[in-house]
Amino acid sequence: MTAAPFAADEAPRVFARLFAGAEGARALAYLRALTLDRAMGAHVTSEQLWHLEGQRHLARHILKLVERGAAQG
Repeated sequence: MTAAPFAADEAPRVFARLFAGAEGARALAYLRALTLDRAMGAHVTSEQLWHLEGQRHLARHILKLVERGAAQG
């Protein structure tokens, strides 16, 4: 089953509902640990750093959508 897309202005509410509750908080904590809280050593390549920065950007975007959606109620 394919879900219907939603308008960009609906995204915060959708993401806030998706990550609401204890399981949502655990999923967001996992995302943070995997991306934002991760440090790379001096041995990594530029490509690996760019890849991690892309992941971090997406994680921050999701976290911000959840935050805005929760504030909207």
